[in-house]
Amino acid sequence: MRVVTHVDMDAFYASVEMRRRPELRDVPMWVGGAERGVVLSANYPARTFGVRGGMSSVQARRLCPTAVSVPPDFDTYGEISAGVVAIFETFTAQVESASIDEAYLDLTGAVHTDGSAAAIGERLRAMVADEQQITCSVGIGPNKLIAKMASNAAKPDGLLEVPAVAVIGFLHPQPVEHLIGVGDSTAASLHRLGITTIAELAYLPRTTLQRAFGPHAGALLSELAWGRDSSRVVARPGERGVGCQETFARDTDDRATVHAELLRVSVKVASRMRAAGVLGRTVTLNLRFADFTTLSRAVTLTSPTDITDEVYEAALAALARLGLQRARIRRVGVRVTGLVDRSTAYLQPTLDTPEHGWRDAEKAADKVIQRFGPKAVRRAVLTRKDRP
Repeated sequence: MRVVTHVDMDAFYASVEMRRRPELRDVPMWVGGAERGVVLSANYPARTFGVRGGMSSVQARRLCPTAVSVPPDFDTYGEISAGVVAIFETFTAQVESASIDEAYLDLTGAVHTDGSAAAIGERLRAMVADEQQITCSVGIGPNKLIAKMASNAAKPDGLLEVPAVAVIGFLHPQPVEHLIGVGDSTAASLHRLGITTIAELAYLPRTTLQRAFGPHAGALLSELAWGRDSSRVVARPGERGVGCQETFARDTDDRATVHAELLRVSVKVASRMRAAGVLGRTVTLNLRFADFTTLSRAVTLTSPTDITDEVYEAALAALARLGLQRARIRRVGVRVTGLVDRSTAYLQPTLDTPEHGWRDAEKAADKVIQRFGPKAVRRAVLTRKDRP
């Protein structure tokens, strides 16, 4: 039985802008044109007035004259989306980005090693909230159709799991327009046939649907109404890795600032690896500069690791190889690949290896952080308040 998760960022563009301007959280706002153009994303206070993504700014302004409009910043949205995908890849290599703000994950293999799908989903949501300061909704089901409908039902900022035995009970009471694949035109045609719920659609003879909508579309509607979806999660090429990236509030060429941020990212990457029970051998540093060009360098370790300092030292070595001279940096990222299960890996100890070392200390810190929050235990250098 497959386990598929659909993750949808809540009001993504609007959430990113509210992260930058917290004063907008409780007032109606949208991202898009002020008086002309289209609403790209609206926050939930604006949605109470009927403002929705895709409607014209003229109509939105008519519905909510006092709303604040914010011009879009697609570069920032793209960077945050990439950071979110890096979190997803911590759990599985089977990640399909459906758009900039939603993705499917096939967790069939992950649930055997990382716990239940719901537990993975909650960890995933917590990591997105901690690292990107935005919320997401997670739906879990036996296929992509049910997973997406579950995430829709979980919005905003929620999680819903629909196991295979509960699909019909979840699906059939819903209005037919809630069914993924049924747009406004199809819904109107179904209403003319007297079909208002998914259950009524399911029990309508397939031949009737095929006469009304054509052989292919009619058969597809019948399958969807019973929660059947054979499509697979199509992952982008590449191996599974554990990564994290951070964008500076201001571009910087200060070496100490860049090193501190690399340490911050390495802490998160190593912590994720320990939580996932994996070790990695290849550490890749990724930099984005002020002109939005990117460079990356990889360092292969002699032995796989999940220790922060070893990941950090490899990232610093990769940085040194680039030979940068006061280049202004916008974003830093670290990704570890060549993963192996911690339980099956053999680590050759050295003669001076203590009985209890850094891994034990970091595992203890992980437990404290899990209980009391991400700021409960931090490296001293990362407590600086003048971080850009």
